[in-house]
Amino acid sequence: MEFIFIAKVLLVLAILAISLLVATYTTYAERKVAAFLQDRVGPDRAGPMGIFQPFMDAAKMFMKEEIFPKDSNKFLFILGPALAMLTACMTSAVIPWSKDITLMGHRIPLQVANINIGVLYVFGVVSLGVYGIMIGGWSSNNKYSLLGAIRASSQMISYELAMGLSLIAILIMSGSLDLKDIVEKQHGFWTGSYFSWNFFRAPLSFLIFIICAFAECNRAPFDLAECESELIGGYHTEYSSMKLGLYLFAEYVNMFISSALISALFFGGYNFPFMDSIGNENAVAIIGLCVFFAKTFFFMFVYLWVRWTLPRFRYDQLMRLGWQYLLPLAIFNILVVGAIIMWRMM
Repeated sequence: MEFIFIAKVLLVLAILAISLLVATYTTYAERKVAAFLQDRVGPDRAGPMGIFQPFMDAAKMFMKEEIFPKDSNKFLFILGPALAMLTACMTSAVIPWSKDITLMGHRIPLQVANINIGVLYVFGVVSLGVYGIMIGGWSSNNKYSLLGAIRASSQMISYELAMGLSLIAILIMSGSLDLKDIVEKQHGFWTGSYFSWNFFRAPLSFLIFIICAFAECNRAPFDLAECESELIGGYHTEYSSMKLGLYLFAEYVNMFISSALISALFFGGYNFPFMDSIGNENAVAIIGLCVFFAKTFFFMFVYLWVRWTLPRFRYDQLMRLGWQYLLPLAIFNILVVGAIIMWRMM
């Protein structure tokens, strides 16, 4: 029991460290991808090919002056970015990163918390992230910050509806709210006479989910909460130093976790072709972990790719897309998937 507890603590620390490291280097990757797409060089001064640039950015954030607006609510001003970062990191607790590993006769699951309502937990924690943004914008006592916070919270709440409905088709097919079960139902790559991954069974659910994920993370082309031409910096206009850094880090951690969720829900998670031909369970778990991270990093690249490819929406277009198109489409998708499953059961 003590061994399992120590293993769980180490797993929590490892996931937190990896999330922060990935978030740190995603800033570097974003600038390099942007430079490639715009035929520029990008960061190239801090270390070979600029690989130490994220550490320079972090040092700059720590060394910047702490500024509190004169009439702001200081407690809420600090609570906002802290809450945004906390909820971003909490989401990773239910993600199954790979199969169980056996060490010293003990079976160690590579999942912090295997709860049978993992999907509901994710949506519950994600919905709390809205408060971090709203509190930060309101407590700044700045009209631009408040407008940015209202924009961000309204679009996040709106797109959560379509995102949740898009997953109902996956839950119907899997028969479980447990993320581990959902991943296990996508075992391997081919089952019977068809692909086992949910992407091939419900491609419309994937399309709706990934569009909503862009809006949930306030990423382009849905970055209306912080568009410079209208709102200066948006909800974090008044923030400086590491309070601003926490908001920026939370966005990149959310990108990482949402990419991991897309991989787990639609692309088999740690499952890969011909995994049953490998006899060693630990080898399967290690390869599955690498495969899971490869899928996750691919979808993080998609986030960066889309940002520097598509133009920004207008706000009315953003809300119209969520309410008049994605929401009815998600309901239609549930009906189609449900009808197909009932037809197969007859």
